[in-house]
Amino acid sequence: MATRRSALAAALAGVLAVTTLSACGGSGSAAAAGDQVKELRYQGSVGAVTPAELAESLGYLGDVKLKWIGNTISGPQDIQAATTGDIDFGGAFNGAIVKLKASRAPITAVVGYYGSDKDSYIGYYVPSNSPIKTARDLIGKKIGVNTLGAHSEAVIKTYLTRNGLTPDEIKQVELVVVPPVNTEQSLRQGQIDAGALSGVLRDKALERGGIRPLFTDFELLGAFTGGSYVLRNDFIEKNPDTARTFTTGVGKAIEWSRTQPRETVIAKFSEIVKNRARNEDSSTLKFWKSYGVTSTNGVIADTDFSVWIDWLNGTGELKKDDLEPADIYSNAYNEVAS
Repeated sequence: MATRRSALAAALAGVLAVTTLSACGGSGSAAAAGDQVKELRYQGSVGAVTPAELAESLGYLGDVKLKWIGNTISGPQDIQAATTGDIDFGGAFNGAIVKLKASRAPITAVVGYYGSDKDSYIGYYVPSNSPIKTARDLIGKKIGVNTLGAHSEAVIKTYLTRNGLTPDEIKQVELVVVPPVNTEQSLRQGQIDAGALSGVLRDKALERGGIRPLFTDFELLGAFTGGSYVLRNDFIEKNPDTARTFTTGVGKAIEWSRTQPRETVIAKFSEIVKNRARNEDSSTLKFWKSYGVTSTNGVIADTDFSVWIDWLNGTGELKKDDLEPADIYSNAYNEVAS
Protein backbone atom coordinates (compact mmCIF):
# COMPACT_ATOMS: atom_id res chain seq x y z
CA MET A 1 0.00 0.00 0.00
CA ALA A 2 2.87 2.39 0.77
CA THR A 3 4.07 1.93 -2.79
CA ARG A 4 0.64 2.71 -4.21
CA ARG A 5 0.28 5.82 -2.05
CA SER A 6 3.74 7.00 -3.04
CA ALA A 7 2.93 6.51 -6.71
CA LEU A 8 -0.35 8.40 -6.34
CA ALA A 9 1.39 11.22 -4.48
CA ALA A 10 3.98 11.48 -7.24
CA ALA A 11 1.26 11.56 -9.89
CA LEU A 12 -0.61 14.28 -8.07
CA ALA A 13 2.57 16.29 -7.65
CA GLY A 14 3.05 16.10 -11.40
CA VAL A 15 -0.49 17.28 -11.94
CA LEU A 16 0.07 20.34 -9.77
CA ALA A 17 3.42 21.11 -11.38
CA VAL A 18 1.86 21.50 -14.80
CA THR A 19 -1.45 23.07 -13.78
CA THR A 20 -0.14 26.63 -13.90
CA LEU A 21 1.27 26.14 -17.38
CA SER A 22 -1.83 24.41 -18.75
CA ALA A 23 -4.13 27.09 -17.37
CA CYS A 24 -2.46 29.56 -19.73
CA GLY A 25 -3.37 27.55 -22.82
CA GLY A 26 -6.12 25.32 -24.13
CA SER A 27 -9.63 26.42 -23.27
CA GLY A 28 -8.59 29.46 -21.25
CA SER A 29 -7.02 31.22 -24.23
CA ALA A 30 -10.35 31.70 -25.98
CA ALA A 31 -11.93 33.09 -22.81
CA ALA A 32 -9.01 35.49 -22.36
CA ALA A 33 -9.84 36.93 -25.76
CA GLY A 34 -13.30 37.82 -24.52
CA ASP A 35 -15.27 34.81 -25.67
CA GLN A 36 -16.36 32.04 -23.35
CA VAL A 37 -15.44 28.53 -24.46
CA LYS A 38 -18.25 26.76 -26.29
CA GLU A 39 -16.50 23.45 -27.01
CA LEU A 40 -15.63 21.13 -24.13
CA ARG A 41 -13.02 18.39 -24.56
CA TYR A 42 -13.70 15.18 -22.69
CA GLN A 43 -13.03 11.45 -22.46
CA GLY A 44 -15.78 8.92 -22.99
CA SER A 45 -16.43 5.26 -22.22
CA VAL A 46 -16.55 2.45 -24.77
CA GLY A 47 -20.07 1.21 -25.51
CA ALA A 48 -21.64 3.55 -22.96
CA VAL A 49 -23.31 6.95 -22.95
CA THR A 50 -22.21 9.39 -20.26
CA PRO A 51 -24.61 11.92 -18.72
CA ALA A 52 -22.73 14.70 -20.52
CA GLU A 53 -23.19 12.99 -23.89
CA LEU A 54 -26.86 12.45 -23.13
CA ALA A 55 -27.25 16.12 -22.18
CA GLU A 56 -25.77 17.22 -25.49
CA SER A 57 -28.01 14.88 -27.50
CA LEU A 58 -31.12 16.10 -25.67
CA GLY A 59 -30.23 19.73 -26.45
CA TYR A 60 -29.66 20.62 -22.79
CA LEU A 61 -26.22 22.09 -23.50
CA GLY A 62 -27.56 24.73 -25.89
CA ASP A 63 -24.71 26.15 -27.97
CA VAL A 64 -22.07 24.31 -25.91
CA LYS A 65 -20.65 21.34 -27.81
CA LEU A 66 -18.61 18.36 -26.67
CA LYS A 67 -15.39 17.24 -28.34
CA TRP A 68 -14.45 13.61 -27.69
CA ILE A 69 -10.68 13.07 -27.55
CA GLY A 70 -10.63 9.41 -26.49
CA ASN A 71 -11.84 6.97 -23.86
CA THR A 72 -10.77 6.24 -20.31
CA ILE A 73 -11.46 3.50 -17.76
CA SER A 74 -9.92 5.43 -14.86
CA GLY A 75 -11.67 8.16 -12.90
CA PRO A 76 -8.43 9.38 -11.25
CA GLN A 77 -6.81 9.68 -14.69
CA ASP A 78 -9.84 11.55 -16.00
CA ILE A 79 -9.84 14.21 -13.28
CA GLN A 80 -6.06 14.55 -13.45
CA ALA A 81 -6.43 15.22 -17.19
CA ALA A 82 -9.03 17.88 -16.35
CA THR A 83 -6.69 19.42 -13.80
CA THR A 84 -3.81 19.67 -16.25
CA GLY A 85 -6.04 21.15 -18.96
CA ASP A 86 -5.81 18.19 -21.34
CA ILE A 87 -9.60 18.04 -21.14
CA ASP A 88 -12.15 20.54 -19.87
CA PHE A 89 -14.16 18.36 -17.50
CA GLY A 90 -13.60 14.98 -15.94
CA GLY A 91 -15.44 12.60 -13.68
CA ALA A 92 -14.32 10.31 -10.88
CA PHE A 93 -15.19 8.61 -7.63
CA ASN A 94 -15.71 11.23 -4.92
CA GLY A 95 -12.96 9.73 -2.77
CA ALA A 96 -10.49 10.21 -5.62
CA ILE A 97 -11.63 13.83 -5.90
CA VAL A 98 -10.99 14.25 -2.17
CA LYS A 99 -7.42 12.95 -2.63
CA LEU A 100 -6.76 15.27 -5.55
CA LYS A 101 -8.25 18.26 -3.75
CA ALA A 102 -6.17 17.47 -0.65
CA SER A 103 -3.10 17.94 -2.85
CA ARG A 104 -4.38 21.46 -3.54
CA ALA A 105 -5.53 20.78 -7.08
CA PRO A 106 -7.56 23.83 -8.26
CA ILE A 107 -10.77 21.97 -9.11
CA THR A 108 -14.41 22.06 -8.02
CA ALA A 109 -16.97 19.25 -8.19
CA VAL A 110 -20.12 20.67 -9.77
CA VAL A 111 -22.59 17.82 -10.36
CA GLY A 112 -22.97 14.15 -9.44
CA TYR A 113 -22.87 11.83 -12.43
CA TYR A 114 -22.89 8.21 -11.21
CA GLY A 115 -23.78 6.24 -8.14
CA SER A 116 -25.04 2.98 -6.71
CA ASP A 117 -28.62 1.96 -6.13
CA LYS A 118 -30.65 -1.25 -6.25
CA ASP A 119 -30.36 -1.36 -10.05
CA SER A 120 -26.92 0.12 -10.69
CA TYR A 121 -24.15 -1.03 -8.42
CA ILE A 122 -20.69 -2.55 -8.44
CA GLY A 123 -20.60 -6.19 -7.42
CA TYR A 124 -17.53 -8.20 -6.47
CA TYR A 125 -17.86 -11.63 -8.03
CA VAL A 126 -16.17 -15.00 -7.75
CA PRO A 127 -16.64 -18.21 -9.77
CA SER A 128 -19.61 -20.25 -8.57
CA ASN A 129 -17.31 -23.07 -7.44
CA SER A 130 -14.84 -20.74 -5.67
CA PRO A 131 -13.94 -21.56 -2.06
CA ILE A 132 -14.13 -17.82 -1.28
CA LYS A 133 -17.16 -17.30 0.94
CA THR A 134 -16.14 -14.55 3.36
CA ALA A 135 -13.95 -11.47 3.54
CA ARG A 136 -11.26 -13.44 5.36
CA ASP A 137 -11.06 -15.86 2.44
CA LEU A 138 -9.70 -13.01 0.31
CA ILE A 139 -6.39 -12.93 2.20
CA GLY A 140 -3.67 -13.83 -0.27
CA LYS A 141 -6.06 -13.53 -3.24
CA LYS A 142 -6.25 -11.21 -6.23
CA ILE A 143 -9.20 -8.92 -6.98
CA GLY A 144 -9.55 -7.30 -10.40
CA VAL A 145 -10.50 -3.60 -10.35
CA ASN A 146 -10.61 -0.96 -13.07
CA THR A 147 -8.09 1.35 -11.39
CA LEU A 148 -6.32 1.87 -8.09
CA GLY A 149 -7.05 4.65 -5.63
CA ALA A 150 -10.70 4.95 -6.57
CA HIS A 151 -14.22 3.57 -5.95
CA SER A 152 -13.48 -0.16 -5.89
CA GLU A 153 -10.39 0.12 -3.71
CA ALA A 154 -12.27 2.22 -1.15
CA VAL A 155 -15.27 -0.12 -1.14
CA ILE A 156 -13.18 -3.31 -0.90
CA LYS A 157 -11.13 -1.98 2.00
CA THR A 158 -14.28 -0.80 3.75
CA TYR A 159 -15.72 -4.30 3.32
CA LEU A 160 -12.56 -5.94 4.66
CA THR A 161 -12.34 -3.55 7.61
CA ARG A 162 -15.99 -4.01 8.57
CA ASN A 163 -15.47 -7.78 8.51
CA GLY A 164 -12.68 -7.65 11.04
CA LEU A 165 -9.49 -7.81 8.95
CA THR A 166 -6.48 -6.02 10.40
CA PRO A 167 -4.45 -3.50 8.36
CA ASP A 168 -1.72 -6.13 7.88
CA GLU A 169 -4.26 -8.68 6.67
CA ILE A 170 -5.81 -6.13 4.28
CA LYS A 171 -2.37 -5.56 2.74
CA GLN A 172 -2.35 -9.23 1.77
CA VAL A 173 -5.40 -8.78 -0.45
CA GLU A 174 -3.93 -7.83 -3.82
CA LEU A 175 -5.78 -5.43 -6.11
CA VAL A 176 -4.97 -5.95 -9.79
CA VAL A 177 -5.86 -3.44 -12.52
CA VAL A 178 -7.96 -5.14 -15.20
CA PRO A 179 -9.91 -3.25 -17.91
CA PRO A 180 -13.63 -3.70 -17.18
CA VAL A 181 -14.24 -5.35 -20.56
CA ASN A 182 -11.69 -8.05 -19.66
CA THR A 183 -12.71 -8.65 -16.03
CA GLU A 184 -15.22 -11.42 -16.72
CA GLN A 185 -12.79 -13.33 -18.92
CA SER A 186 -9.93 -12.91 -16.42
CA LEU A 187 -12.19 -14.22 -13.66
CA ARG A 188 -13.35 -17.24 -15.64
CA GLN A 189 -9.78 -18.10 -16.68
CA GLY A 190 -8.51 -17.94 -13.11
CA GLN A 191 -6.18 -15.01 -13.66
CA ILE A 192 -7.89 -13.26 -10.74
CA ASP A 193 -9.79 -14.74 -7.80
CA ALA A 194 -12.52 -12.08 -7.70
CA GLY A 195 -13.50 -9.21 -9.94
CA ALA A 196 -15.46 -5.97 -9.84
CA LEU A 197 -18.33 -5.93 -12.33
CA SER A 198 -20.98 -3.28 -12.86
CA GLY A 199 -23.66 -2.18 -15.26
CA VAL A 200 -24.10 -3.98 -18.53
CA LEU A 201 -20.84 -5.92 -18.16
CA ARG A 202 -22.11 -7.35 -14.87
CA ASP A 203 -25.51 -8.25 -16.27
CA LYS A 204 -24.07 -9.95 -19.36
CA ALA A 205 -21.72 -11.98 -17.16
CA LEU A 206 -24.57 -13.02 -14.88
CA GLU A 207 -26.67 -13.98 -17.89
CA ARG A 208 -23.94 -16.42 -18.91
CA GLY A 209 -23.88 -17.92 -15.41
CA GLY A 210 -21.05 -19.54 -13.52
CA ILE A 211 -20.32 -16.61 -11.18
CA ARG A 212 -21.81 -15.42 -7.90
CA PRO A 213 -21.57 -12.21 -5.87
CA LEU A 214 -19.42 -12.07 -2.76
CA PHE A 215 -20.82 -8.62 -1.91
CA THR A 216 -21.95 -5.39 -3.60
CA ASP A 217 -21.33 -1.75 -2.75
CA PHE A 218 -25.10 -1.21 -2.51
CA GLU A 219 -25.39 -3.97 0.11
CA LEU A 220 -22.42 -2.52 1.98
CA LEU A 221 -23.24 1.20 1.88
CA GLY A 222 -26.81 1.58 0.66
CA ALA A 223 -27.72 3.95 -2.17
CA PHE A 224 -25.19 6.75 -2.69
CA THR A 225 -23.91 9.12 -5.36
CA GLY A 226 -20.43 7.81 -5.99
CA GLY A 227 -18.82 10.27 -8.38
CA SER A 228 -18.93 13.83 -9.65
CA TYR A 229 -17.85 15.86 -12.64
CA VAL A 230 -15.17 18.44 -11.87
CA LEU A 231 -14.12 21.66 -13.58
CA ARG A 232 -10.92 23.63 -13.09
CA ASN A 233 -11.39 26.75 -11.02
CA ASP A 234 -9.74 28.95 -13.65
CA PHE A 235 -12.08 27.50 -16.28
CA ILE A 236 -15.11 28.37 -14.15
CA GLU A 237 -13.80 31.88 -13.53
CA LYS A 238 -13.22 32.57 -17.22
CA ASN A 239 -16.29 30.71 -18.49
CA PRO A 240 -19.03 31.05 -15.86
CA ASP A 241 -21.92 30.84 -18.32
CA THR A 242 -20.47 27.76 -20.02
CA ALA A 243 -19.88 26.15 -16.62
CA ARG A 244 -23.49 26.89 -15.70
CA THR A 245 -24.84 25.53 -18.99
CA PHE A 246 -22.80 22.34 -18.70
CA THR A 247 -23.63 21.67 -15.06
CA THR A 248 -27.32 22.41 -15.44
CA GLY A 249 -27.54 20.37 -18.64
CA VAL A 250 -26.01 17.31 -17.00
CA GLY A 251 -28.39 17.66 -14.06
CA LYS A 252 -31.36 17.79 -16.42
CA ALA A 253 -30.11 14.80 -18.40
CA ILE A 254 -29.79 12.69 -15.27
CA GLU A 255 -33.35 13.57 -14.31
CA TRP A 256 -34.57 12.83 -17.85
CA SER A 257 -33.01 9.35 -17.66
CA ARG A 258 -34.74 8.79 -14.31
CA THR A 259 -38.22 9.89 -15.41
CA GLN A 260 -38.44 8.40 -18.90
CA PRO A 261 -39.42 4.79 -19.61
CA ARG A 262 -36.32 2.61 -19.66
CA GLU A 263 -36.98 1.63 -23.28
CA THR A 264 -36.98 5.30 -24.28
CA VAL A 265 -33.63 5.91 -22.60
CA ILE A 266 -32.04 2.85 -24.18
CA ALA A 267 -33.35 3.90 -27.60
CA LYS A 268 -31.77 7.32 -27.14
CA PHE A 269 -28.48 5.71 -26.06
CA SER A 270 -28.52 3.49 -29.15
CA GLU A 271 -29.09 6.52 -31.36
CA ILE A 272 -26.18 8.37 -29.73
CA VAL A 273 -23.77 5.44 -30.09
CA LYS A 274 -24.77 4.93 -33.72
CA ASN A 275 -24.39 8.60 -34.62
CA ARG A 276 -20.97 9.03 -33.02
CA ALA A 277 -19.62 6.18 -35.20
CA ARG A 278 -16.80 4.93 -32.96
CA ASN A 279 -17.07 1.32 -34.12
CA GLU A 280 -18.53 0.16 -30.79
CA ASP A 281 -20.64 -2.79 -29.75
CA SER A 282 -23.97 -1.33 -28.68
CA SER A 283 -25.56 -4.67 -27.74
CA THR A 284 -24.79 -4.08 -24.06
CA LEU A 285 -27.01 -0.98 -23.92
CA LYS A 286 -30.11 -3.13 -23.47
CA PHE A 287 -28.92 -3.97 -19.94
CA TRP A 288 -28.80 -0.33 -18.79
CA LYS A 289 -30.97 0.46 -15.77
CA SER A 290 -29.89 3.79 -14.26
CA TYR A 291 -26.96 6.11 -13.65
CA GLY A 292 -27.37 5.43 -9.94
CA VAL A 293 -27.30 9.10 -8.91
CA THR A 294 -29.36 9.34 -5.73
CA SER A 295 -30.08 13.08 -5.73
CA THR A 296 -32.46 15.00 -7.96
CA ASN A 297 -30.73 16.75 -10.86
CA GLY A 298 -27.29 15.57 -9.74
CA VAL A 299 -27.23 17.92 -6.75
CA ILE A 300 -24.20 17.27 -4.53
CA ALA A 301 -24.53 16.93 -0.74
CA ASP A 302 -21.95 17.15 2.05
CA THR A 303 -22.32 13.43 2.72
CA ASP A 304 -21.19 12.59 -0.82
CA PHE A 305 -17.71 13.66 0.29
CA SER A 306 -17.71 13.54 4.09
CA VAL A 307 -17.94 9.74 4.18
CA TRP A 308 -14.75 9.45 2.12
CA ILE A 309 -12.98 12.27 3.99
CA ASP A 310 -13.65 10.35 7.22
CA TRP A 311 -12.46 7.10 5.66
CA LEU A 312 -9.22 8.63 4.36
CA ASN A 313 -8.63 10.28 7.72
CA GLY A 314 -9.02 6.85 9.31
CA THR A 315 -6.48 5.25 6.96
CA GLY A 316 -3.98 8.04 7.54
CA GLU A 317 -4.01 9.17 3.91
CA LEU A 318 -5.34 12.57 4.97
CA LYS A 319 -4.40 14.71 7.91
CA LYS A 320 -7.32 15.40 10.22
CA ASP A 321 -9.25 18.56 9.40
CA ASP A 322 -7.38 18.97 6.08
CA LEU A 323 -10.62 19.26 4.15
CA GLU A 324 -14.31 19.97 4.60
CA PRO A 325 -16.92 19.00 1.98
CA ALA A 326 -17.58 22.69 1.28
CA ASP A 327 -13.96 23.01 0.13
CA ILE A 328 -14.55 20.47 -2.63
CA TYR A 329 -17.90 21.08 -4.31
CA SER A 330 -20.43 23.73 -5.27
CA ASN A 331 -24.03 23.56 -6.48
CA ALA A 332 -23.91 27.22 -7.48
CA TYR A 333 -23.68 26.44 -11.19
CA ASN A 334 -26.53 23.91 -11.19
CA GLU A 335 -29.59 26.00 -11.98
CA VAL A 336 -31.91 23.08 -11.26
CA ALA A 337 -30.31 22.42 -7.88
CA SER A 338 -33.42 23.48 -6.03
